[in-house]
Amino acid sequence: MLEQILQSIKLFQPETTLTITFCVVIVAGLFFRKNSSATAWIALAGLMVTGYFLVHQTSTGSIFFNMFAVDPFSIFFKFLILISTVLVVLFSLHLNELNTGKRSVGEYYALLIALTLGLFLMTGATNLLMMYLALELSSISSYILAGYTKDAEDSSEASLKYVIYGAVSSGMMLYGISILYGLTGATDIYGINRAFVMQEIQTVPLILAGILITVGFGYKISAVPFHFWTPDVYEGAPVTITAFLSVASKAAGFAMMIRFFKLSFVDPAIGNLAVGTWAIFRGFEWNYMLAALSVLTMTIGNLVAIWQNNLKRLLAYSSIAQAGYMLTGVVVLSTEGISAVLIYFAVYLFMNLGAFYVVMIIANKTGSEEIDAYKGLGYRTPLIGIAMTIFLFSLTGIPPTAGFIGKLYIFAALINAKWFWLAIVGVLNSVVSLYYYVRIVRNMFLRDPDANAQPIQLSFSQLLILLILLIPTLLIGLYFGPLVDFAQASVSMFGVR
Repeated sequence: MLEQILQSIKLFQPETTLTITFCVVIVAGLFFRKNSSATAWIALAGLMVTGYFLVHQTSTGSIFFNMFAVDPFSIFFKFLILISTVLVVLFSLHLNELNTGKRSVGEYYALLIALTLGLFLMTGATNLLMMYLALELSSISSYILAGYTKDAEDSSEASLKYVIYGAVSSGMMLYGISILYGLTGATDIYGINRAFVMQEIQTVPLILAGILITVGFGYKISAVPFHFWTPDVYEGAPVTITAFLSVASKAAGFAMMIRFFKLSFVDPAIGNLAVGTWAIFRGFEWNYMLAALSVLTMTIGNLVAIWQNNLKRLLAYSSIAQAGYMLTGVVVLSTEGISAVLIYFAVYLFMNLGAFYVVMIIANKTGSEEIDAYKGLGYRTPLIGIAMTIFLFSLTGIPPTAGFIGKLYIFAALINAKWFWLAIVGVLNSVVSLYYYVRIVRNMFLRDPDANAQPIQLSFSQLLILLILLIPTLLIGLYFGPLVDFAQASVSMFGVR
């Protein structure tokens, strides 16, 4: 037992580093109350050390008695989450609503590290209790961060709504876990899978348990009809937290969802699965349930986004629609489908964080997040206008941006799996999304700026962050081979113990 614990600790170094960083940032916040940037740089140093251990994490295996898995699949998502966290910390250094007044921000960065730790745990959790605990750690941290700027009118309301929806969904998920444990006598997903294969499981309780657990996943990834918290929370939270939840939190939710369905509900004798097939237990077609969720999510997200004038709220519904596109890869659940989800998330990170970063810059300058604040932006500050246009076109999936590559692999996986109708729905929704993205571009380039509008001056650090997000959005659209290879290699050993 001691030997296994010691071996587990060796493979748990990135998470251990985040835990130590969390403690150090809390203590540092007590000493640097008047220096808001000191705790940010300490947090960045901890994240860099975490990245070092992540890069050198070559060994894989199931650790802590099948509670947690370290494999290329989880490592891929950890890289995405870590990059998102680093960028959001850099964003936070320039956020006016966070750095004005006498507010101490030490707790802000500590909670951000705690949230990152929870998301890391979600990516590799192989036990239902670990999944629930990781979900709760990330959720509780994000509840507080969503309402961190208490002086904002809608911040406390957003946090309260987040708590209520989160409590209901996590309670339903826990109830589903208890039913599943009663049916199988196991909480680790490998044991659950063995019970499915070897035992006669009652159909109705199994379906109920699966649906209740899916509610928890749906809440985390903002899938319809579990999305009602998303627009209000995204609008009321600080823009940095909104950006983080839209990328990193969603990525961890997808990682946990894919691992659960792939390793619990698929017959291991099939191996990597024939393209587009599931091992259906007890006659319930889980893939059709997920296909229905996907269609609802992308369609409602895009249609409601058309009517939005607040950019944070518009991007909230856009992120709901993006979750719908990514859900189609889970519907297929083949190696090709899962690798397509990974590719999509990698490009989604840069284009979505880029769009939110521009929103933050404009809000800092004008104090407004409304679409009218972007009138004539392309003439006042051409670089910001062009960058925002590229990010929005990438979210639509227009070549030669990175978003086109993400959607190309998603739709190709659907077509190869004979899900033609779902691919058509996805393409039609992409066309709908172009309408509300072009509204923003029209305001920036086809409307005259206000008479008192001034050009927006970017500092060197702001310009550098913008280019860090803009260059990959264009580069991956032209040279995407290494990303595809990395994603496919991460999926090839998925679930291997």
